[in-house]
Amino acid sequence: MTDPGYEQARDELAAVVAKLEAGGLSLEDSLTLWERGETLAKICDRHLAGARERVETALAAAEADDSR
Repeated sequence: MTDPGYEQARDELAAVVAKLEAGGLSLEDSLTLWERGETLAKICDRHLAGARERVETALAAAEADDSR
């Protein structure tokens, strides 16, 4: 199974957090949601790291072009 895109993972993570904050869940359901939230947070981090790398690469290329 492939990871969801950043926006999808972010939206699902927000929904998970809202459910946990609302309370009223069993311990097992809370733990399952928390684990899913951790997974989604890692997916978001990977997407953001990739975007950061692309921006840094583009900036470095632009600097190299400007210095010619």
